[in-house]
Amino acid sequence: MRIPSRRLEHLASAIFSEMAQRKKIVAERRPVIDLSIGSPDQPPSPELVEVLASAVREPDAFGYPMSEGIQAFREEVARWYHYRFGVELDPREEVHSLMGSQDGLAHFALAWSDPGDMVLVPDPGYPIYAGGVHLAGAEPYPMPLLAENGFLPDLAAIPAEVAQRARFMILNYPNNPVSAVATLSFFEEVVAFAKKYDVIVVHDLAYSEMAFDGYRPPSFLQAAGAKEVGIEFNSFSKSFNMAGCRIAYVVGNAEIIKPLAVVKSNVDYGVFLPTQRMAIAALRHDRESGEESTVATIYQERRDVLIEALHDVGWTIEPPKATMFVWARIPAGWTSREFAFALLEEAGVVVVPGSAFGKQGEGYVRIALVQSPGLLREAAKRIGECGLLFAKNGSETDKKDE
Repeated sequence: MRIPSRRLEHLASAIFSEMAQRKKIVAERRPVIDLSIGSPDQPPSPELVEVLASAVREPDAFGYPMSEGIQAFREEVARWYHYRFGVELDPREEVHSLMGSQDGLAHFALAWSDPGDMVLVPDPGYPIYAGGVHLAGAEPYPMPLLAENGFLPDLAAIPAEVAQRARFMILNYPNNPVSAVATLSFFEEVVAFAKKYDVIVVHDLAYSEMAFDGYRPPSFLQAAGAKEVGIEFNSFSKSFNMAGCRIAYVVGNAEIIKPLAVVKSNVDYGVFLPTQRMAIAALRHDRESGEESTVATIYQERRDVLIEALHDVGWTIEPPKATMFVWARIPAGWTSREFAFALLEEAGVVVVPGSAFGKQGEGYVRIALVQSPGLLREAAKRIGECGLLFAKNGSETDKKDE
């Protein structure tokens, strides 16, 4: 019998596949509201779609693109980073295109770690963080993200012998799945830690433009000395509703980017040229218009609708400052898997159990704001009516506390 690589055993696809199968079964008998996967339900703006359509008609559209991205794309990323964060970038050496940030994160581990190496990863965290490390044969060391610490890793709690072995550290703020945010002062602590232990910092900033109530997430590269120790990934998937286009970029320390670029040059030929043209137009319009993000406005409304509707049925959740997710503590007496499966069976609402993102995700579920306000209200109504919020603790005192 042929046996695939044991590395696959460490990938977190099982729970998502199981949830998808259960969803199909439930959907045969009732309509299902899917709040699981963070895939934008809105299209890109008509102007961006027209740029893409026009670019596809160009004679050179279907040739091999450069792996690092065309010069115009890299220059526009550099201009946008200066506009948005005040960060100076050399487009020739400090910007590289990617087929999505997940692609870059997975390949970064191949570029910067070997079997036996250790990598610091957030727990809970987006699955590719630990998954990419496992695929490279290295060992992820979980950094607990706890509510009492604002879902920031406690750098002082990382044993010195672990920090000395670590090749790099992965951070993600605004965070998926916990929707927490970080300050520049925290990033400055990270820079000091990285310099002390010679650890590379890898920051995933995929939700930079999906923030609420006037909050503007900082770039890690804004912290003093950050470019000496780290890089940052950003994406067009969430900010511009271009998830299916598969385009993102990495910016920062040129010497840290170079090994990733070597891996990329050996496994792909770069991003489709018309997609790069579309991305250039997206950044240019954002920079030149100076308008507030319409994406953020849409998701802020959805956040407010869902938080209020769930509160009305007895589930009080702290409103997130950013991202397209709500990280919700579940009622006492359930595991996160049990509660997520029960919500699907009893309410026809799909969420992701927090344990899918790591050990510290137990006790939570992640709810994606990927449906209209009307469907979000319906989902909350169903959750309230199914009785699961109080099915295991059952008391009015618990109802008020939760």
